Amino acid sequence: MIRFELITGHPRLVQGPLQESMLKRAQELGGAAITVHDLRDYTTDRHRTIDDTPFGGGAGMVMKPEPVFACIEALQHQGPCDEVIYMSADGERLTQTLANALSLASRIAILCGHYKGIDERIRGSLITREISIGDYVLTGGELPALVLIDAVVRLIPGVLHDGESMLNDSFQDGMLDAPQYTRPAEFRGMRVPDVLLSGNHAEIERWREEQRLQRTRERRQDLLENK
Repeated sequence: MIRFELITGHPRLVQGPLQESMLKRAQELGGAAITVHDLRDYTTDRHRTIDDTPFGGGAGMVMKPEPVFACIEALQHQGPCDEVIYMSADGERLTQTLANALSLASRIAILCGHYKGIDERIRGSLITREISIGDYVLTGGELPALVLIDAVVRLIPGVLHDGESMLNDSFQDGMLDAPQYTRPAEFRGMRVPDVLLSGNHAEIERWREEQRLQRTRERRQDLLENK
């Protein structure tokens, strides 16, 4: 089982999605335990403050070190974390290879930044890995954290009803997936390729491999260059 310790100053942003679809199934099956920690519970002032103005001036607010240190140190006192991840726009890019590696962990803490970011002393002292889900900026790290958790928990045996489908996902072997079709065989004049209706599994597999290569070449040539 993988334990996720999700640390945020805005817990309501993540609570809904954690009770739906595969994230809910992973927890019900005992494959994952996801605990949301409210940073405001680790503050000591009357207003439960988790942010302050940046030294040196400038726009925006910065997440304070005190509640973050208090929260993560409390978690570490309960037991070690394989990773303490900060969801950051300047972190390493989340890939399927990285998700595969993280799926082998037993306990992962994820810190969700917000506002202008977090005090640099947090990054230097507590964070073991920084991860980005793309070259763009979001309001906070809560949605990226959910993306990361989803990418990892679906790899846990038993979470997907059809485990074989996971092995054929895009990026698992460095290429995109082939086109998929289901019933009806003809819809508004558009027919499913005849080979998929032939029952010839060798021909179907050959067609799918050709389609995967063609789609990857057309849409993500960089993946082929990296193979």
